[in-house]
Amino acid sequence: MFSIEPELQLSEEEFRLIRDLIYSHCGLYFDQDSKYLLDKRLARRLTLHNLAGFRDYYQFLKYDRSKDEELSDIMDILTTNETYFFRESFQLKAFTDEILPELKSLKERERTLRIWSAGCSTGEEPYTIAMLILEQGLFPGWRVEIVGSDISQRVVQHARKGIYGRSSFRCTDEKYQKRFFTETPEGYRICDEVRELVSISHMNLFDANRLALLGKMDLIFCRNVIIYFDQDSKKRVIDSFYNTLRDGGFLLLGHSESLMNLSTAFALRHLKNDMVYQKPAPSFGRAA
Repeated sequence: MFSIEPELQLSEEEFRLIRDLIYSHCGLYFDQDSKYLLDKRLARRLTLHNLAGFRDYYQFLKYDRSKDEELSDIMDILTTNETYFFRESFQLKAFTDEILPELKSLKERERTLRIWSAGCSTGEEPYTIAMLILEQGLFPGWRVEIVGSDISQRVVQHARKGIYGRSSFRCTDEKYQKRFFTETPEGYRICDEVRELVSISHMNLFDANRLALLGKMDLIFCRNVIIYFDQDSKKRVIDSFYNTLRDGGFLLLGHSESLMNLSTAFALRHLKNDMVYQKPAPSFGRAA
């Protein structure tokens, strides 16, 4: 008996339908130049679900009971999750040498520190943040909470497992690897001292209800995430970051990202090691 081969050619109409559905789900926007990428990367999903063509796949994404799981899976296929520990070292130096001491001064009475790694991929970023805080030793006796989140279920599971191969350590000083990791047959396992500071969650940055449950943050890392969004989606996400930050809290973007033409609500701080964004406290005034 012969199986029916799916029609793998993505028509213009099917491209628009699937593109717009993904956009409404999570804000990722694919322009006309991305049609070939969607065609090639999603074709195998038709075979996986025994669908005859992309029209059926669109109906699957829209109405099937497992549509949310499938949308999560295709985020893996359509986006890049490559990362490593201690990425963008100049920004991390600004974080440890300038931002953390300032937050310590601001929060001395409260003695809590909450940091969100939005779009944390396989977890290297939130664990890097935790290692730097532990190494610095500024917050003994404080309640320190680092939340890592990502829209991809696969990378969230990887991050929760906390085991990494050699490629994740391309920028890692040997002292951190010796102190915070244990070598196992599977790879290098992050130690419990770091794990205790970090929680990993599945989260869509367009999910207002989930964002509301996060509570207020003192600092948000969102590096190399909004590059996948169009202008309207970027503005929506940046507005949600502003509302999530406490007064005086910081927003750290990737080195190629900025808030130009997106928001005037943040103050641009020129630190010694980097330029970062800060939500003005009442005494700071508003950015021009």
